[in-house]
Amino acid sequence: MAAGIDTGRARRHPWPAWRRWRKGRPFWGGLACVLAGAEICAIPLAPLKIMIHQGIAGIPSILMGLIMIIMGLTAWFTPHYRALAGILTVLIAAAALVMSNLGGFLIGTLLGIVGGGMIFAWQPLPAPAPPTAAEREPVPPPADEPPAEHLHEPPHERTSGAARPTDGKTWPPPPRVPPSPYPSPEGGILPPPREPWESA
Repeated sequence: MAAGIDTGRARRHPWPAWRRWRKGRPFWGGLACVLAGAEICAIPLAPLKIMIHQGIAGIPSILMGLIMIIMGLTAWFTPHYRALAGILTVLIAAAALVMSNLGGFLIGTLLGIVGGGMIFAWQPLPAPAPPTAAEREPVPPPADEPPAEHLHEPPHERTSGAARPTDGKTWPPPPRVPPSPYPSPEGGILPPPREPWESA
């Protein structure tokens, strides 16, 4: 791809993705287990002057160290097996104290017990609760639609934003009719009298 050409894709940053991955699993407990297993495996490969107990060519030490490393990786990549991985790591770390050079000179045992406990005690973050009805804000009606309280009113009673009177009068007031100068006996309105025709 030529330099300077914008492909329209959003550039993915590795650090936020790494943080999301790390927070979704018992990362620090798994790291402690991997370090403990590596330390227990490395002791039999040291010179004979450093080792306290070699065993049968150091096979128990290497096997226990490999199992602890596998348990740490299991906690990383399959967090739903964290309880089993944590319990096995603590048991193997305690057994390594007797069977593998004092548990890697106590460093491997301590790291394994702490890491196994962290793996077993880790819990995923709870999902955020949906907002309640009281927390939701009321949605105003669109500008081109009348408010809900005026939907069932007759058209002549709808007001255009004016306040209604509270004294019991009808609103809007009826149109005023000017009084006629020629009232009828029945109370109606008579048309104005016609001019008499002029005789020629």
